This record gives sequence, C-alpha cells and structure tokens, in this order.
Amino acid sequence: MMIDFEFRKQVMDAHIGSEVIKYCYQCSRCTDLCPVSNLTDQFYTRPFDPRMAVLGSLLGYKNLLLSLPPEAVWSCQVCDTCDEVCPQNIEVTEIITLLKNVTTSLGKAPDHIYGQAKAVFDSAKAIPSQPAIERRREQLGLPAVAAPDVSEVQTLLNNVGAAKKLK
Repeated sequence: MMIDFEFRKQVMDAHIGSEVIKYCYQCSRCTDLCPVSNLTDQFYTRPFDPRMAVLGSLLGYKNLLLSLPPEAVWSCQVCDTCDEVCPQNIEVTEIITLLKNVTTSLGKAPDHIYGQAKAVFDSAKAIPSQPAIERRREQLGLPAVAAPDVSEVQTLLNNVGAAKKLK
C-alpha cells in the first residue's frame, strides 16, 4: 500500500492548529455510535466506517479510501455524532468532508451528487418548485416563493470552480 504524503498533508491541514488527529487510538466509538454505520452494515459488504476514514487518512492511504464504493464516504449525513463522542476530539466529519471533496474532484462521487449539483447550477435550487406546493401556498394565502437569481448562483459556482466538476 502506497502512502500519499500530499493527501496526508491535506488531512492535517484540515486540522490547522490541532495535533489531535495524530493521537487517534482507534477506540471505534465513532463507528459504534454512527447511525449510518449501523444501517449500512446491513446492506453493504463494506459499510460506512468513520474509524477507517480517520485511520486511512492519517496514514495517507488515499488509493485505499478512493477504491471503496462511493457509499463508504458519501453515506455520512454529517450528524456530528462521531465528533461528539470522540474522546480525542477528532473532527471526523471534517475528514469525511475532505474525502467527499477529493472524490468529487476526481469524478468518483455517486452520480446523484453530480445530478443534484447540476440542478442547483441550472435552477439555483436543490429541489425545483412543485406546482402542487405553489397551489397550496396560494390557497393558504401565502406569498409566492421568490425566484432565485440563477445567474448570481452560476457566477458564484463558476468563481469557486464548482462548475468544472459537474459531469
């Protein structure tokens, strides 16, 4: 297994001013109490495992982490349970977010992630307005939902380079 020192540095940089990640002693509390991990082990041969994400990232095993199925990283719902229960105060969700960003930039994120991002880029909304909801709002006397400024959202996404990552 090859160590990717640049990747390891990225992980360490995500914890600027903190040396805590170096002292993860693999107690597995993050995985044991993770609601997603408890569900995914029923459905996948390689369930979501926050502990493995921490260990693999700390050791610089980028290829190992990227060879996992997408649900191994993208199942995290960022509930912060792992962060709360970690006796070493490791910000596990920061590591998972970094892994999500790396997989996205390499084109290895699940297709539905790219679809959702494209919907935001095209309409400035994650979920487009539904005619039924608009009718109900009108019936209840609520004002219409203001349409977002699509060009402003597209400019922002272009400026941060997000548009380049869309498939």
